Amino acid sequence: MKYSKQRQLIENAVIMNRIHPTADDVYVMLKPENANLSLGTVYRNLNLLAENGVIKKLSIPNSSDRFDGDLSEHYHIICNECNKVTDVRLCIKDMLDDEVKKQTGVTGLTYQIVASGVCNDCKNKKVISKK
Repeated sequence: MKYSKQRQLIENAVIMNRIHPTADDVYVMLKPENANLSLGTVYRNLNLLAENGVIKKLSIPNSSDRFDGDLSEHYHIICNECNKVTDVRLCIKDMLDDEVKKQTGVTGLTYQIVASGVCNDCKNKKVISKK
């Protein structure tokens, strides 16, 4: 995959911003200093980087896709209130692999697990607003 200046900027924006940005987030971050950058360019490059394994694409139901520069084995939880995505480190891949293989015979599995709930910040806001 050939690298352009814009592709490198987009990759760096995802890797350096641990917020699991959407394409719109990346565009808003980069546009002020990159006048020629278009939203379409951001979308195309994010998807290309994800297809080539440089970043991860998180498909979240009823929400915009998010992108993650952390390629290590981990999962995600999204807040139902503020949509913040947080990394969750769990050692469950081997257990899942064993159980899926036992039940179906399928091997070579990959996972994209996204749980949802209410983050501590939002939970605390609700407690404060009830007082």
